[in-house]
Amino acid sequence: MYAFDYQKAGSVSDALAALKAEDAQPISGGQTLIPTLKARLAAPSALIDLSGIAEMKGIEVAGGMVKIGGAVTHQSVADHAGVKAAIPALAHLAAHIGDPAVRHKGTIGGSVANNDPSACYPSACLGLGATIHSSAGDMAADEFFQGMFATALDAGQIVTGVSFPIPEKAAYMKFVQPASRFALVGVFVSKGANGVRVAVTGASESGVFRWKAAEEALAGNFSPDAVPPAPAADGMIGDIHGSPEYRAHLVHVMTKRAVKAC
Repeated sequence: MYAFDYQKAGSVSDALAALKAEDAQPISGGQTLIPTLKARLAAPSALIDLSGIAEMKGIEVAGGMVKIGGAVTHQSVADHAGVKAAIPALAHLAAHIGDPAVRHKGTIGGSVANNDPSACYPSACLGLGATIHSSAGDMAADEFFQGMFATALDAGQIVTGVSFPIPEKAAYMKFVQPASRFALVGVFVSKGANGVRVAVTGASESGVFRWKAAEEALAGNFSPDAVPPAPAADGMIGDIHGSPEYRAHLVHVMTKRAVKAC
């Protein structure tokens, strides 16, 4: 690693003030940033630690919503009785991110802000029609995620929380890449006040996306048999783990499994 300054923020306002320094970066669980620093792929002047900010740590289930603070760890979401009762699919998703070490350090805010193309949480946000709370204001998930590792956040802004509407039913199915535990393809399906939503992670070069053809088909007949044929392979990720055609096929298979699980 290169040398850098370190500051643990006590509040959101403290963090935002510290992030005004040139090349300062926020860090919470550090599950992506620390390996990046070790590989010398980033050289921030300062790391501003968000993990101690009390106002970003709570989980609240009320008014038909589950609100999770940006500094809440994956394991805390997985273990929370209110989340398990209100949106079991979200607790299930959190319980299968990475390994125990990742789940006890990684945070929902960090995952959402990083928007890794194979991360699980972005699919839950899109699949449930979540609202992303940030230091710049509230944004719908459909507007927040803008491409691979790209979001509506500007430099010096942070995710402070996420609010998920409680659906009638939902499920998340992930085909795991066994070495990294990321999703080779993951599909989050929900049915509720927002209609049917189908969000896909791990498959596309443009990052997480909604499979609109599946949503339209399932709106009329919510059953595995109604899932349309696999989407086009154009634009799907191709690497040593799977071809674009294989990932397109997995989108179809994981969607059918998620609908069946619902």
